[in-house]
Amino acid sequence: MDKTKNEENWDLVIEGHSSLFDLKFADVWRYRDLLLMFVKRDFISFYKQTILGPLWFFIQPIFTTLVYTFIFGNLAGIRTDGLPQPLFYLCGITAWNYFSDCLTKTSTVFRDNSSIFGKVYFPRLIMPLSIVVSNLVRFTVQLLLLVVMMIYFAVIKPGSFEITPALALFPILMLLMAALGLGTGLIITAMTTKYRDLTFLVTFGVQLLMYGTTVIYPLSEARAKFSDYAWIIEMNPMTGIIEAFRYAFLGQGEFSAASIGYSALVTLGVLFAGIVIFNKTERNFVDTI
Repeated sequence: MDKTKNEENWDLVIEGHSSLFDLKFADVWRYRDLLLMFVKRDFISFYKQTILGPLWFFIQPIFTTLVYTFIFGNLAGIRTDGLPQPLFYLCGITAWNYFSDCLTKTSTVFRDNSSIFGKVYFPRLIMPLSIVVSNLVRFTVQLLLLVVMMIYFAVIKPGSFEITPALALFPILMLLMAALGLGTGLIITAMTTKYRDLTFLVTFGVQLLMYGTTVIYPLSEARAKFSDYAWIIEMNPMTGIIEAFRYAFLGQGEFSAASIGYSALVTLGVLFAGIVIFNKTERNFVDTI
């Protein structure tokens, strides 16, 4: 039978990538139900054998905020631009956790799911996208915790912070955090198919990167104490995102169209590069993983 006529009898024809930039986004949309299933699986499997379950969403940022307040705020005496220290640190932690979770969990996609990828077809990009969406649940819960703390300080210390009109940019900031974590994670997971050592460096590297971002200190403090090296911190695309995030919710931060524009350009570049490299690696990663 003629190949074209035979293909007309099928609902879906699976073919190899015709080019490096053949990203098959239509297939990703077609398998959106599978994406939601993976999100549900990740949430249930991660917490079903824990005693406190989803309460860990609250416990982790609360304890981290307390530790940062004691060490960096009290012992080290790092200024927080006049903001209450718990609010300052929790705001940075909330934004950073979403980015870092997207990055670290995406960076092991090929290794963690090699058995599934080798047995059944579905758009491989579904898996890292499901990680980004499942982390959004945790981000939302921690954001609610931030709002509760804001209400608390608004009652006990009126005028200690100010919500600004930049809050309208929150959806864009959230997308930038997700896209930057996703793109970076895709690049790393593609590289770990050949260089396993990167797997051990990711967690350590993300921790170091946090200290190069304005999570535990404001950009103004970095400029005041490390004026010769502050440009390195400013070049970090997450710095502009976190500063804008903090400015939107608390009214303090180095917020400007230039910094957000720079972060957006870098994020789009990293995301595009990550998807293309992921697309290239998935063709033969089963032979090397």
